[in-house]
Amino acid sequence: MSELNVVSISKAQIPSETFVARHLIDGSWQASADGATFERTSPSHGCVVTLASKGCTRDVDAAISAARLAFDKGRWPRTSGKERATLLLKVADLIDRERNRIALMETLESGKPISQAKAEIEGAADIWRYAASLARTLHGESYNSLGNDFLGLVLKEPIGVVSIITPWNFPFLIVTQKLPFALAAGCTAVIKPSEMTPATTVILGELLLEAGLPAGVVNIVLGYGDPVGAAMTADKRVDMVTFTGSTAVGKSIVSAASGTLKKVSLELGGKNPQVIFPDADLESAVDAVVFGVYFNAGECCNSGSRIIVHEDIAEDFTKRTVALSRQVPFGDPLDPSTKVGAIITPEHQDKIDRYVREAARSGATVELGGEALAVPGLKGQFYQPTVVSNVRSNMPIAREEVFGPVLSVLTFKTLDEAIELINDADYGLSAGVWSDNVHTCLEFARRAQAGTVWTNTWMDGFSELPFGGVKESGQGRELGKYGLEEFLEAKTVTMRIGRSRAPWVS
Repeated sequence: MSELNVVSISKAQIPSETFVARHLIDGSWQASADGATFERTSPSHGCVVTLASKGCTRDVDAAISAARLAFDKGRWPRTSGKERATLLLKVADLIDRERNRIALMETLESGKPISQAKAEIEGAADIWRYAASLARTLHGESYNSLGNDFLGLVLKEPIGVVSIITPWNFPFLIVTQKLPFALAAGCTAVIKPSEMTPATTVILGELLLEAGLPAGVVNIVLGYGDPVGAAMTADKRVDMVTFTGSTAVGKSIVSAASGTLKKVSLELGGKNPQVIFPDADLESAVDAVVFGVYFNAGECCNSGSRIIVHEDIAEDFTKRTVALSRQVPFGDPLDPSTKVGAIITPEHQDKIDRYVREAARSGATVELGGEALAVPGLKGQFYQPTVVSNVRSNMPIAREEVFGPVLSVLTFKTLDEAIELINDADYGLSAGVWSDNVHTCLEFARRAQAGTVWTNTWMDGFSELPFGGVKESGQGRELGKYGLEEFLEAKTVTMRIGRSRAPWVS
């Protein structure tokens, strides 16, 4: 462990008071109908940081009723694009104002580094501003090419009440990839953040009220998937469900929503490869691989958790990756120099460790790490940077989402072989290729079955570009103009001009 870059406990202060989180229902903060609460313990510091109301079906019913009334009778769906954009821009400014507060709670609840959290909150504000621009430019279509007797219109209307269910790994960023687009479209919403990271969504609710959002347009119910998420999914008054999380839960949401045939948008898991050719800028590629696997402690659907390296450079590339991995600062998330923080729960840490141990038993080589990481002064759970080589494509560590700081190394000889390794997977979220040959990059981009392909980079994202996966990585898209389209219904209006209709009955 002395060979690793470990950041011990910093001088940063944890708030002396526990954050109290309640439901936001119809514009007011409310305790649970049955009075139940639950605590969130920081995965890095081992202390209780949040006391939250624990939602029940009565809370969900009240929240959906408020959202339904606000959509059917309220003014939000009938406001102009200018009015919606003005409010979204106010929210963006308030997010900027509260960036440090939001980032601190996100760090304490999720275990991610404070510097990363601040960057994510800054990025979230930009997404709200981008969504505001879409609200101003939202429009339908007209068809005057149907003959002199007809004019055709396609109206774009808000889909209705949306249930938004978000995960613990990027709680503020992911709600931001959904909610402002729903609001820009004119929808109303009920949100359930993960029970492990409720605080920042509650803070967002405070900012929405401060910005002047009408009561009932956005409601927040805290608690667990059962019963809160289940009720939000199955209720016939909900017109759409958008969920980010595991593929297994995504499948259960599709099943639950099928009873009412509501729209479902899913951003699910990934087993994302980076393919490295010998002609690549290897120094940059190594850095991107290290970033891709350790960012957010690997608890990221876009994690570059497997690399597929040309056999001519595999040994050298693996050695470089191990060497750079040792330099990455792991440890106290409250220290600004830390790049990798804590694992979300002890149970999840055990799951990560089981994948590594099973791979070793099956013949893989653990080049680095493969064990829990002790951070001086902290009680939370951390895992060492881990690189596993000699991985075969049929091993679980090569095919399943480990969701931790664990890199699998596979090799290939030809582009065809690399593409086969990539596409022979249940997931299809993202993929990357490293080569100085533009023809190689373009062929890779066309043939890789993934929602996003990066060439000579990894995990660069922009508000303008859509994000989502294929196969078991999900359905639908977030961000970009496609992110707005998810929350719209197209309505056709066919207009006959003049009394030109011939009688059907003579």
